[in-house]
Amino acid sequence: MSKFLNLTAVALFLATPALAEKHGLGRTALPEEIAAWDIDVSPDGTGLPDGSGNALDGEEIFADNCAICHGDFAEGVDNWPKLAGGDGTLADEDPLKTVGSYWPYLSTTFDYVNRSMPFGAAQTLEPNDVYAIVAYILYSNDLIDEEFELSKETFLDVEMPNAGGFILDDRAETEYTKWRTEPCMENCKDSVEITMRASVLDVTPEEEGAEDAPKEAMAAPEPAPEPAVEPAPEAAPEPAPEPEPVVVALDADLVAAGAKVFKKCKACHQVGESAKHKTGPILNGIFGAGVGVQDGFKYSKVMKGHGGTWDEETLTAFLTKPKKYMKGTKMSFNGLKKDKDILAMIEYLKSVSQ
Repeated sequence: MSKFLNLTAVALFLATPALAEKHGLGRTALPEEIAAWDIDVSPDGTGLPDGSGNALDGEEIFADNCAICHGDFAEGVDNWPKLAGGDGTLADEDPLKTVGSYWPYLSTTFDYVNRSMPFGAAQTLEPNDVYAIVAYILYSNDLIDEEFELSKETFLDVEMPNAGGFILDDRAETEYTKWRTEPCMENCKDSVEITMRASVLDVTPEEEGAEDAPKEAMAAPEPAPEPAVEPAPEAAPEPAPEPEPVVVALDADLVAAGAKVFKKCKACHQVGESAKHKTGPILNGIFGAGVGVQDGFKYSKVMKGHGGTWDEETLTAFLTKPKKYMKGTKMSFNGLKKDKDILAMIEYLKSVSQ
């Protein structure tokens, strides 16, 4: 009943003058009422509101409104959509289609966020917040720098990687006339000819008794050759002793600060006794350990073959800009922007490595 009433209200609200005069119902919608519904944004930027935002501001807004479903780094949570990553996967058997890898127009992103997000509270975001969220999504896809100010003046400066991956739908002009015709229901062919028999296709059942026909004698198989005798394997060398765990004095304040920074990582990584691998590996014992050696986690080829040890130098470089330090990594995190956060994170990782 409520759905019927809502549809009726919309019909009355949008009644044309002719209908209003004919039925004595409704009125012409006012310009400001139409404007409240007319919020779509076109690929050329038409319809964009005034305002602006950058990824630095967008990170916090995204965390408050979007991260619960899409992850802190737009990497997706559970079955909720991934908004970042997938670069170069469109030709794969299982491509990852995200804002950065697939969508041809940035206007699609802005319009969708502005019209439908956040989930359950659509159209509650101010234009500046929408610009900032879209900027953060772009930053998560390495399409803009964190300081880039997104606005309707700079909107078309952003180049979407797959903008050339779509073609105009011209089927109405090129195809429809070939098959959108009246179907033939009788006397559709002048004659019907047999072009192939089922026996040629090996689908015709054999005649009765054919299964009892004598079969050709089969040649006896040649005896299998004697297996070669291989020399006994040499004794495996003794495994190298496990390295002693690294024990360092910790700064309690830094560890506490690092625990707060680590909240950015919890969507993918876990630590502690009950930690399990998620999108990323558990990080227990990472400080002082080799790169890409956690048991039970399937690392990318780039990470697995990188080599080296996670120490203060390598962790600093990786946490600052993962994709720059390790080109080809599948990690969608774009890096920590503040030196104090990097120091705190490393201290925290030391604490879970002892």
